[in-house]
Amino acid sequence: MDELQDEGTLSGTPNDLDSFWVPFTPNRQFKKNPRIVVSANGMHYTSHDGRQILDSSSGLWCANLGHCHPKIVSAVQKAIGTLDFAPSFQFSHNQAFELASRVGSHMPGDLNRVFFCNSGSEAVDTALKIALAYHRAKGDAGRYRLIGRERGYHGVGFGGIAVGGMVANRRTFGPTLAGVDHLPHTLSLEQNAFSRGEPEWGAHLADDLERIVALHDPSTIAAVIVEPVAGSIGVYPPPKGYLQRLREICDKHGILLIFDEVITAWGRLGKASAAEYFGVTPDLMTNAKGLTSAHVPMGAVVAQDFIYDAMMEAGGGPNNEHMIELFHGYTYSAHPIAAAAGLAALEAYREESIFERVADNAQYFEDALHAHRDLPGIIDIRNIGYMGAFEFEPLAGAPGKRMFEVMIECYERGLMIRVTGDTVAFSPPLVSERAHLDEMIGTVADVIRAKMA
Repeated sequence: MDELQDEGTLSGTPNDLDSFWVPFTPNRQFKKNPRIVVSANGMHYTSHDGRQILDSSSGLWCANLGHCHPKIVSAVQKAIGTLDFAPSFQFSHNQAFELASRVGSHMPGDLNRVFFCNSGSEAVDTALKIALAYHRAKGDAGRYRLIGRERGYHGVGFGGIAVGGMVANRRTFGPTLAGVDHLPHTLSLEQNAFSRGEPEWGAHLADDLERIVALHDPSTIAAVIVEPVAGSIGVYPPPKGYLQRLREICDKHGILLIFDEVITAWGRLGKASAAEYFGVTPDLMTNAKGLTSAHVPMGAVVAQDFIYDAMMEAGGGPNNEHMIELFHGYTYSAHPIAAAAGLAALEAYREESIFERVADNAQYFEDALHAHRDLPGIIDIRNIGYMGAFEFEPLAGAPGKRMFEVMIECYERGLMIRVTGDTVAFSPPLVSERAHLDEMIGTVADVIRAKMA
């Protein structure tokens, strides 16, 4: 504590560290040995003790353009002095419409209608609500069931944790939404360990949706939501043909397909969206993180035209045009500062050919990861685009403990990494050069060898 205060990063009472309840963090351990950053630029953070920390996780899957990108910083600085806030109900501002148009122009098919929110969690709950509202607008109110997937992560709203399948995120809170079921997850170490990109085995796992449909009656199912690539659980690329099969089954039974692209949208796979990368267009798509490259919080749901049109038609004729069609929104939907950041981020992606750079470097990243197949205790390596993972055998009786210690040691060596259980997940900023990728992967490998020798 004294050291932190001496550096000028904390001041005031001795309770400075006590007051903040750090999310998704073991607070008891953290506050004994805090990992605090005070500034960032490009590929690096600066720690409270003045060290440069290479960022291998894009902050939290979100700083796609690196940190404090000058174009976005300039746009935000200008915006805050021009329009600090505009009401999001009954009024709006010009940049909200401009950003929505830009977002839609990057999406495949008829994904043209954009509803803004403030995070990935809000985007998921918004998408689920739009799906339910759409069916009601079509006179099909019996469709209320939502289908997620085991080990899926869809944020921390009640809708998101209900359709999500990460056990620890659910067990703390008890029952959430009724009428939810889950597809099986797609990871099989027996069949697909050390696969490069999309695994060959597993497309048939999508057929379990037919079993769920038969169990519940298709007329009760509103939507299926999946991450095209499951990210937070530890990078599960979809088996070849899996997403296409889900699309076919949803079409067959009149079920909406939602892609949660909070992680994968805006270049993570070398395209504007995973939908474009895999050639499968969902009915609704969530995104957030890379939309502003994390400079200002923002999320969005992109809907196909037919969903928006159905809601407008259900609003009634000319005499009812004063009536609200969708009773949903947030005070800070399309906040002017976030919209400015989003516009600048999308321009930077284009001007700097970021998506193309990721596509060009993806093979190098893949080869660099798979070159470490001989690491002690490793049981799988997974990758796709600028997403990768090392998975290790758990320590007996203490799952996750060893990789937690690896994370701390990497930080001491000047590298920030993301761990989930016994998996190290790589999500480098999209501006990473090959030398950065080598340093990230090499440092993790060195720490693993030292810890598990």
